[in-house]
Amino acid sequence: MVYKILAINPGSTSTKIALYEDEKEVFIKTLDHPTDLIDKYDRVEDQFHMRKEMVMTCLKENGYNVKELSAVAARGGMLPPVKSGAYIINETMLDTLTNSPVMEHASNMAAPIAYDIAKEAGVNSYIYDSVMVDEFPDIARISGMPDLPRTSSSHVLNTRAMAIKVAKKYNKKYQDMNFIVVHLGGGISLNVHEKGRIVDLVSDDEGPFSPERSGRVPCRELINLCYSGKYDKKTMQRKLRGNGGLRGYLNTVDAREVEKMIENGNEEAKTIYEAMAYQVSKGVGELSTVLKGNIDAIIITGGIAYSKMFTSWIKERISFIAPVEIIPGENEMESLAYGILRVLRGEEKAREYV
Repeated sequence: MVYKILAINPGSTSTKIALYEDEKEVFIKTLDHPTDLIDKYDRVEDQFHMRKEMVMTCLKENGYNVKELSAVAARGGMLPPVKSGAYIINETMLDTLTNSPVMEHASNMAAPIAYDIAKEAGVNSYIYDSVMVDEFPDIARISGMPDLPRTSSSHVLNTRAMAIKVAKKYNKKYQDMNFIVVHLGGGISLNVHEKGRIVDLVSDDEGPFSPERSGRVPCRELINLCYSGKYDKKTMQRKLRGNGGLRGYLNTVDAREVEKMIENGNEEAKTIYEAMAYQVSKGVGELSTVLKGNIDAIIITGGIAYSKMFTSWIKERISFIAPVEIIPGENEMESLAYGILRVLRGEEKAREYV
């Protein structure tokens, strides 16, 4: 029997979909959502109908009927802490993602879209390796403020897939190796993989700024800004997530545009872009202490990893720590589909979300 799996992965400015027949990729598409379109919506949750309609239109244009699907795989959104692997999408999960997610994030839209399409197809829908996979030891949860414990939130799906891929390259098991993995995308996060578990991380609000996020900012000044009377809560949230980082400094979220600015002699653009790489490097150094220097490899992945300029700035600062593996792009769609394929084949068991 051939299993047909639709994978759905919403990002901040696009929704990626892919269709797989077993391990074979039939097609993959990126449905772009221009900034002026996204800005029309007050909340990420309000984008549901727009994104779902674009997915359905794309499937029809490519000649695929949802009735042929065996399952729908969705990127896991900002749920309370969950385990790694697969969960069946149910009404409880949808209510949490819609009404009380840990934070507003584009990934929160994946499960509702997948659930609706799967319902029409008469099959199950799943999330796999949620953004909120939590395998922290107790010591990693201490923040310094009792009211604000640290939580596990990073680009789990892509980073685990890349760590597994590098382990195979070294002819070893993922569970036997230690990695620091850097994800360079619209948001930037770094995490520590110790013998098959993600035991610590630098999230996109604890560390480097990114194309659209502010990252770690001075706390005292942030409090003053919040109470200055100049901005409401929504505006402040957008300053941190959406209007921060490269967009805040250079009015673009596209690293390629920034590199063009640099090529044209824009010194401010070079300083800002190099500062982002500088902060990524500091994050790697910070996490290297978690493993006490016992690191098999540092993996750099995500869309910006295609940039030789950006990755060279990072490599020259971190190469002394461990070998650096650069794997540009993302493996998220394949990871989603393959994970659910293992569930359908009985090789893994999906959990029930409660």
